[in-house]
Amino acid sequence: MIALTLAEIATAVDGELIGGAQATDVAEPGDLVIEGSVETDSRLVRPGSVFFALPGEVTDGRRFVAAAVEAGAALVITPERVETAAPQIVVADGYEALAALAHEVVTRVRMSSADRVDSDGRPAPLRVVGITGSNGKTSTKNMLRTILEQHGETVAPQGSFNNHVGAPISMLRVTYDTRYLVVEMGASGVGHIAKLVSIAEPDVGVVLKVGLAHAGEFGGIEATQRAKSEMVTDLPASATALLNVDDDRVASMRDLTAAQVVGFGTSADADYRITGIETDRSGTRFTLTAPPVRPEGDRPTDATLSGGADHVDVRLAILGEHHAMNASAALTVAHLWGVPLATGAEALASMTRAERWRMELLQGGPEGVTVINDAYNASPDSTAAALRTLAQIVRPGERTVAVLGEMAELGEFSVEEHDRIGRLVVRLGIGQLVVVGRAAMPIHQAATLEGSWDGESVFIEDVDGAVHQLQDMLRPGDVVLVKSSKSAELRFLGDRLGGVTE
Repeated sequence: MIALTLAEIATAVDGELIGGAQATDVAEPGDLVIEGSVETDSRLVRPGSVFFALPGEVTDGRRFVAAAVEAGAALVITPERVETAAPQIVVADGYEALAALAHEVVTRVRMSSADRVDSDGRPAPLRVVGITGSNGKTSTKNMLRTILEQHGETVAPQGSFNNHVGAPISMLRVTYDTRYLVVEMGASGVGHIAKLVSIAEPDVGVVLKVGLAHAGEFGGIEATQRAKSEMVTDLPASATALLNVDDDRVASMRDLTAAQVVGFGTSADADYRITGIETDRSGTRFTLTAPPVRPEGDRPTDATLSGGADHVDVRLAILGEHHAMNASAALTVAHLWGVPLATGAEALASMTRAERWRMELLQGGPEGVTVINDAYNASPDSTAAALRTLAQIVRPGERTVAVLGEMAELGEFSVEEHDRIGRLVVRLGIGQLVVVGRAAMPIHQAATLEGSWDGESVFIEDVDGAVHQLQDMLRPGDVVLVKSSKSAELRFLGDRLGGVTE
């Protein structure tokens, strides 16, 4: 976190400062400067850190104040006064305090950088992008970070730090040298993304897709659409709303924002148009074409910056045609901010995977067996995309095997959507289906009803059983997809099949 005094922090979070008088090098306790990391997990605290003692579903952060202080926490922010020798700020709501502190820090850095210029004399203020969507947020965030970090200090969350705690924690990592802040914005209900937008105030708001991921929590696809639209509804006219125009629900958001709208996708009316998508075991290829003049007409065109054309052939070492959309979103944001398309594409070509356990190609397991470990999470859209990729990359003489677990958080749509996936497996001609876990059983039942004959689809109660089944079943030439919702056991099953031991 940037350096702030205790008094400044207390003001920002609207809290009461208690303690801190033991500091001998300041005139007043409130003058003590804090500039360590901000943590909500006492195990991550280091000397100088700020520890937020937040209440949680399983435990209460106040139970770990002593451990945080022992680890070196210089300040504790808590909703109730605690017994500690460290300075503490007592606030009405810990989560609101975390959001307020993140907003204060981002605002200060943005104001400080307003007149900054780069080595070529061009304006170089802090640029902030928010990314949301039912699928693809983390992959797009990682792709954009890979592009932008070559052009200036870039802050982006590790993993999927995208909720009301993780996103502000990520924002608090900005410094006065930060050029780009990439914020992944997830939600489990209406109002969550709006809150994150109010904290970060993005210059560009990206909406990738509206799908059934978390539909059970949102209450249906219409509620999901309303929640995702919060990314653009409060953007000012000076900002840009970047929308996937291939998704009708996303494209309709152009009528909900005062911001300038830029569309990307395969549609003919996309400003940044994707054509020629191809995918095989070596990765994904496509062409991205930019408008002849950027939507932000006062900025230099790609041709001006690089001497090249307004299109680029993109080569990703990442499996799946759906990653063409994610990569195009990342390239478009960077292009709007002055990065030539060719430069961005070159950076993306260096990526070997989008993220751990996301369409990760593994070939170190049983001889002749290839594994696609995509078991970090699963929704109907992402599972369908992974299955299509599996069908596309198989070579003559090889057998496709899909190991599928539950798609969680679908609520009343669960049976219907698992059923749909089971039927898709058969229609794609997947050679063998292994369904793991009682909640995923409708996949097996639907595959059987769709036309799967004896043994082509099998149901296994648990991961241990699946391990034994696959050990007996797999043979050289098999290409295996492992896909499930946040099942650590299936992730590690995928790793084990692919020869990963870390």
